[in-house]
Amino acid sequence: MSMSALRRGRKAVVALTTALAVTLVSCSAGEEGAGMGEQQGTPPSTDFFGYQTNSRLVTTNAGTAFGAATNAELLASRLYPAAFVPGPGGQLIPNSDLVTTQEITEPSPDAPRKILYTISDQARFSDGEDVTCEDFLLAYKAGKMRELFGSQKPLANEISNLQCAAGFKQFVVTFNPGQGERWRYLFGPGTVMPSHAIAQKAGLTQEELVGALYAEDPYQLQEVARLWRYGFSVTEFDPDLQLSYGPFVIDRVGPDGEVILKANEDYFGDAPALEQLVVWPRSADTQRLVEDGALQVLDSSTANPTWYDRDSETNPFTLQSQPGDLTDTLVLSGYGLFSQQWARQAFAACVDQGRLAQVSSEKSGTEVAPAYVHVLRHSDPLIPRLDPVTNPHKKTDMELAGQLAGQTIRIGYLGPDERLAAMVQAIKESCEAAGVTVEDVAAEHMSQIHLEIDPETGLPTIDAFLGPVDPMYEYGGPEALIQNVSALRVAEEKLWEDLYDIPVSAQPRTFILDRSVENVVPYTGLSGIGWNMDRWNINEELAGQVTATSEETSEQ
Repeated sequence: MSMSALRRGRKAVVALTTALAVTLVSCSAGEEGAGMGEQQGTPPSTDFFGYQTNSRLVTTNAGTAFGAATNAELLASRLYPAAFVPGPGGQLIPNSDLVTTQEITEPSPDAPRKILYTISDQARFSDGEDVTCEDFLLAYKAGKMRELFGSQKPLANEISNLQCAAGFKQFVVTFNPGQGERWRYLFGPGTVMPSHAIAQKAGLTQEELVGALYAEDPYQLQEVARLWRYGFSVTEFDPDLQLSYGPFVIDRVGPDGEVILKANEDYFGDAPALEQLVVWPRSADTQRLVEDGALQVLDSSTANPTWYDRDSETNPFTLQSQPGDLTDTLVLSGYGLFSQQWARQAFAACVDQGRLAQVSSEKSGTEVAPAYVHVLRHSDPLIPRLDPVTNPHKKTDMELAGQLAGQTIRIGYLGPDERLAAMVQAIKESCEAAGVTVEDVAAEHMSQIHLEIDPETGLPTIDAFLGPVDPMYEYGGPEALIQNVSALRVAEEKLWEDLYDIPVSAQPRTFILDRSVENVVPYTGLSGIGWNMDRWNINEELAGQVTATSEETSEQ
């Protein structure tokens, strides 16, 4: 069954389910509906398989602070796959289509951890150029030089050296003594970008790029950093820069911010089951897209969308809600008011995680629990073993919080977002009892970079940023293994003592899936449900049954 036939069936289903008339759309560009304003000669985005994310589609570089804030991995994970990719159960699996790894030293106090990376001979970008060690060197240096690159790659700070010669397919990463246990999370989804394309646009050879990166010279790297930070914008799509080494490559960007992907012909691994796939942003009109039969997979902000009737016999979708792997977290600035440890601890004392989890649950329609642990995902079975460290932080202390009386705390998040807004309001109400004022300063371009000093004021733009993080990528520390419980307790105690981050609660997730779609495996980590989107496919027999059912119901 073709996508157009499937769409006809879906339109009939949704018309019956929602009892809404489908309005005829004018042919004029000024009256076009969602996804219909395509350039002349190209089919509308609604003609293809559709996946709507619960985020804005702003950049494909997840290593930038703004990419992290917008969860760019949802789009970028199959453009720039990680060195280790999530399996069906969330476990990490080596991505041998890209790189293989080998620990070449047994870590000890006198011998830091060293990892040998060997890039596949077949790993190449969609312009035919090889993936080489410069791509990983750039990822590391961008993470280390956070202020220049506007990056958010905390684990890069655990690296002491990355040995790379221009054009080579091997490199060695050496970690600082006692660090690097979470090295498999280092080169995550959407963080290894095409260095050759960046160098070319910056007017550098690969050798010159490598030299500039090792020198860490801000003057030499100024244009490289600008391109790395802003060049992978979705709204200003540059096909010469936004190459891919994954199964998909960006074909074009539609008028409503949707990103049309196509199979990457230079990808050595298995070709995608779908030749084209459209990724829609959160801002797209979901109901209209559903009515047009243009959505098959949805990552929804609520478990109770107004357009969804789960009891309808002709409903083609299933809905699944669950607490996600990510932890909603308050990340605090190290400058301004929160440059002092006592101030950070006082603020944490009026943050009521239990109440915030309740508010998040009410707004999302998905029950989530409070979180008190930094170093582990909130669902990790080892969590109870860290209770001796976290129990003292499971209640508010208004006397301690009162040390901040008269102060104003500015909390930013990527807005607009009703759930996060309600959580900030709950923090405001809780901290008011201690005489602390909390101000909601959400913005469309908010990220953790605003926790840094603003050169014009000498102060951070915000004092705290609220958003989801994956503890395994955000914090260094021991692996999540039973034999490491003592070390995990030490690491957790240190994080609560320094307190640059306050874990809040599990992130709620809801997925809505067309029953005729095969191989969709819900995953709530950074890559989201699209972690294996290259394997998604339409079961034509099931699609035909749904279409036939809708047509029979329509005739009655």
